[in-house]
Amino acid sequence: MQAGLRNYLVITAGYWGFTITDGAIRMLVVLYFHQLGYSPLQLAMLFLFYEFFGVVTNLVGGWLGARIGLNRTMFIGMGLQVIALSMLTVPDAVLTVTYVMLAQAISGIAKDLNKMSAKASVKLMLPSTDNKTENQINKQLFKWVAVLTGSKNSLKGAGFFIGAALLSIVGFRFALLILAGCLLLVLIITFLMLSGEIGKTSYKPKFKQLFSNTPEINWLSAARFFLFGSRDVWFVVGLPVFLGSVLGWEHTEVGAFMALWIIAYGLVQALSPKLLRRSHQNHGPDGRTSKRWVFLLAFIPAGIAIALQLSINPSLVVILGLALFGVVFAINSAVHSFLILAFSDHDKVSLNVGFYYMANAGGRLTGTIFSGLAYQMWGLVGCLWISSLFVFIAGLLTIPLATNTK
Repeated sequence: MQAGLRNYLVITAGYWGFTITDGAIRMLVVLYFHQLGYSPLQLAMLFLFYEFFGVVTNLVGGWLGARIGLNRTMFIGMGLQVIALSMLTVPDAVLTVTYVMLAQAISGIAKDLNKMSAKASVKLMLPSTDNKTENQINKQLFKWVAVLTGSKNSLKGAGFFIGAALLSIVGFRFALLILAGCLLLVLIITFLMLSGEIGKTSYKPKFKQLFSNTPEINWLSAARFFLFGSRDVWFVVGLPVFLGSVLGWEHTEVGAFMALWIIAYGLVQALSPKLLRRSHQNHGPDGRTSKRWVFLLAFIPAGIAIALQLSINPSLVVILGLALFGVVFAINSAVHSFLILAFSDHDKVSLNVGFYYMANAGGRLTGTIFSGLAYQMWGLVGCLWISSLFVFIAGLLTIPLATNTK
């Protein structure tokens, strides 16, 4: 087996293990603290540092990965997640909003170090590109990125379900201890199996090089900000609270539903190269692809909001609407994840991916805050209208990519 393929499989497996804990801890925190009586806005605030430090981590993480290697930044991320999980096992009296925000900050740093490391590594681990055209390389890169990203999201969905199930079966603290122990085992195995220094550059990039001066990357990053803000503005707090408090679903039902959604969303991401095969048979997608799919997405949350305002069966509307949103959003996300690597040179890939996922984390942060605030003020309908506005802005920011494809 080629060294690049072997390392790709090891990193993907490690990323899978981490992702399960990331999904589980999010569901545990939302359900447990909602059970303790936290308001939607308070729940959103619990994730404020998680998302804020994701912004900082992605910006600094790409620079750090270029200096010390992406495998090392991945190991650091796993270790920090073990610490974050362990911190939440203290008695309820210690679990103040500030304390939980601190633990979530560490978890946010861990998640984005891990994600940046795994995704930036893909381009560097492609098998030998001798005798291959650029279109053939891009086609293969699209497949590898889609599999990594799609499988990760499916397993994050599994983590949602595992978190909700563990909360019901063993309780909050034992669930966290189980997750921390399993991730520590994954860290040890990955450390022993991963060879070499991945992504470490021969030169030492300066801190000022963190910010991209490539127009395509800047436009794509700006679009990514609003794209992921559009998802989290109704998905993080509004949707689970709506399912539990308005539709009367149990914890395990909420966890199972959201888990199935993310699993299906991940599968669509993984299958994106096949779904787009007719229009991109011999090459990867481009800016025109991104523009078409993002404007299509803008109509979906607006349609769900209108249906709810017309008092159409809310359970049916949310389930079908979320399914449609998931399919189109997954294709958008897969195209974006490919384009950031396609636009990046090998020696700047970790820096560009870090900058790009900084924008991603910034969008998630904005969406998370709006999710709690908008739901508390206007309910799920308000969250959905803001989501539609965010997607439309993302579409406008994608137009330059469609006219200047690389």
